Amino acid sequence: MTQRLTPRVLRGVLALALLTPGLATVAAAYDAAAPNAGVAQTGLATVPLTIQTATGKHRYTVEVAASPQAQETGLMYRRSMPANHGMIFPFSTSRVLTFWMENTWLPLDLVFIGEDGKVVSIAANAKPMSRDIISSQVPARAVLELNGGEAARIGLRPGDKVTYKLPK
Repeated sequence: MTQRLTPRVLRGVLALALLTPGLATVAAAYDAAAPNAGVAQTGLATVPLTIQTATGKHRYTVEVAASPQAQETGLMYRRSMPANHGMIFPFSTSRVLTFWMENTWLPLDLVFIGEDGKVVSIAANAKPMSRDIISSQVPARAVLELNGGEAARIGLRPGDKVTYKLPK
């Protein structure tokens, strides 16, 4: 989820376009570049994922946000997510990762996963619709988004193991 024009900003640009003829071209160009702005993405591949905690093995079905476009939208615009579901954001290299919750209606737990598949940090119950930056604080290779409160429910802690295989 990277920073980009929001629907609110776009509405402002469109309002200005009505008053300033030259801005109509800018608004049309943005609309063409972001035809799905405001729409939840669907059709992503899913994979099984297991988290091993002190309380046992916990199984999930997660959507894979592998492309930059899928990662930019993530779970934005969704109004619900079934229990034991989530979304994984795999990255090609480990680095400090940052996310935000703009246009995300659901409270989420963000689980940052290291190169070795172990949890390196957890951002629990991220505030919906917030522009606050959520950082892994340390290098991570993937981020797992789960329904808010799920990490606490399963007793998830840094060092716990996350196992999944990405589709080919």
